[in-house]
Amino acid sequence: MVRKLILLALIALIAGAGVFWFVTMPVVVSAAALPAYTPNVANGKAVFDAGGCASCHGVTGEPRTMLGGGLAIPSPFGTFHVPNISPHKQNGIGNWSEVDFINAVKHGTSPNGEHYYPSLPYGSYTHATDNDIRDLFAYIKTLPPLSGRARPHDVTFPFNIRRLVGGWKFLFMDDKPFVPDPKQSAAWNRGAYLVNGLGHCAECHSPRNFLGGIVASQRFAGGPNPEGEGWVPNITQKGLKDWSEKEIAWFLKTGELPSGDTAGGSMVRVIKNTSELSDEDRAAMAAYLKSLPAVDGPARPKKKS
Repeated sequence: MVRKLILLALIALIAGAGVFWFVTMPVVVSAAALPAYTPNVANGKAVFDAGGCASCHGVTGEPRTMLGGGLAIPSPFGTFHVPNISPHKQNGIGNWSEVDFINAVKHGTSPNGEHYYPSLPYGSYTHATDNDIRDLFAYIKTLPPLSGRARPHDVTFPFNIRRLVGGWKFLFMDDKPFVPDPKQSAAWNRGAYLVNGLGHCAECHSPRNFLGGIVASQRFAGGPNPEGEGWVPNITQKGLKDWSEKEIAWFLKTGELPSGDTAGGSMVRVIKNTSELSDEDRAAMAAYLKSLPAVDGPARPKKKS
């Protein structure tokens, strides 16, 4: 009887390991799956700005096109150090293929088949079109190559086991492509695409659970700053009910609030990106944000007296 129980336990263990291995496999798109396409570098620049690439990968104090990385992003799981994504062949992504870039940005898979940590917001970028990401890659290849690598991530056990990131993706990553809502206007759909995809607004403006997954029922409802101290505001109609679409669009262009105050913290870096977008794209984002129903976010801690 004991032998049978041991055998059954071993079978269950092997089966469980097999299921874990299967569901945590990195997603990899093959080059053969990509149709022929001539990249649009000008659109790649717009994608670069909408995606906020310079906010994290830009070198502090240098022009936005210097993508040497190095920014430290604190989190409850450790500190992530943003890599060099300049076209440098040894230290950046100069030797990457187009499909390597798509797999990284949209699926969080490195060229050597490992999971990237979701500090790269591929959970949002996955909703971008392949062509937009191909245009982005073409644009980045026109930028200056920079030498130097960022230091390795400072992530503690067990979060330093990359395979576990596959479990995180299985639980929290929705990789369904963006589908326009035929009941809404073209501007609204453009705004929904930018806010939920390239703009990855929910990554900061949503509370997260203990595993770092966005709490879906409170998406865009604000919460603790995922990078440390402070509070990220609610951008549903709970937080923006007194803002007009024009005021939201103006804020995305200038960083000026309706009260006359200005954006602070990491939002300053975001405004540097959204200020580069077209007026039409900022207006589209504003139209979508203004349409979000009011959602209560987590309770904000009382200030200590």
